[in-house]
Amino acid sequence: MSVTVERVKEHAGIKKSPRKWSKLRSQKALMVMSIPFVVYVIIFAYVPLYGWMMAFQNYKLGSAMLDNEWVGLANFRELFQDENFIRVIRNTLAMSLINLVFGFVSSIGLALMLNEVRKIMFKRVVQTVSYLPHFLSWVVAANLIMNVLSIDGAVNKLLVSLHMIKEPIMWLSEQHYFWWIIGASNVWKEIGWSAIIYLAAMTTIDPSLYEAASIDGAGRFRKIKHITLPGIRSIIVILLIMNIGHILDAGFEQQYLLQTPMVVDYSETIDIFVLKYGINLSRFSFATAAGIFKTVISVVLLLAANRMAKRMGQERLF
Repeated sequence: MSVTVERVKEHAGIKKSPRKWSKLRSQKALMVMSIPFVVYVIIFAYVPLYGWMMAFQNYKLGSAMLDNEWVGLANFRELFQDENFIRVIRNTLAMSLINLVFGFVSSIGLALMLNEVRKIMFKRVVQTVSYLPHFLSWVVAANLIMNVLSIDGAVNKLLVSLHMIKEPIMWLSEQHYFWWIIGASNVWKEIGWSAIIYLAAMTTIDPSLYEAASIDGAGRFRKIKHITLPGIRSIIVILLIMNIGHILDAGFEQQYLLQTPMVVDYSETIDIFVLKYGINLSRFSFATAAGIFKTVISVVLLLAANRMAKRMGQERLF
């Protein structure tokens, strides 16, 4: 019977796939190189999942994990009934969407402009200056931002001198400015670093396409629209999928360092909520429940974005 099946496959033009073990043997060098990374992921990503049991317990610090009282979904019910949690979900989603839109548009725009620069020295200087803030810690970056946005800072002096405002504004004390300050500061810090990926993708585009477009009379904007952007579309889609999976990772250090008592209702994210209302109050089970919620939603969003990309015929992660 098996011989008959094999003959049918041969007549149908279906080749017998190599055995899995032979594939592994042919790629043994790559398998050996991947061992340290697999071990790292197991130790720091999968082993800590053992602690998720705390979310279903009334965990007491210092007690054995299995010796605590099991309370089922009580911590999750308390989490979803907490008004503070609903508020931080709003803040997290708002700041994440602002960072996502501003970050994508600005980094792609910078990469497109740098790709059009013909003077190599100028291009290198601009690229170096733009990605240097990425290497600053948020402690240093937050102090720079607070100095620039202070009453006598550069922003207020510039706007007053241009007669755009009559008197200095306390930017970090106004609630309706805070989300946009977070978005702008995130762009300033990460725009250059994010643009590197798109610039690398642009180098893979066939130069003959640009030459053919020039012969046809296409200008720079038409080349960008019909050659450059389609050429990096797969990278844009993959990075978008990955960023959607991190939509609940609005940040911690950035908001924690820039917040003031006047903007607390708009500055707290899920990570700050876990620290403030969970760990600081020794509510470890409650904090774990919030962390599980964040992880589950992130995985669901990642899978949904990947599936949507598949249906639209775009590149996907898996």
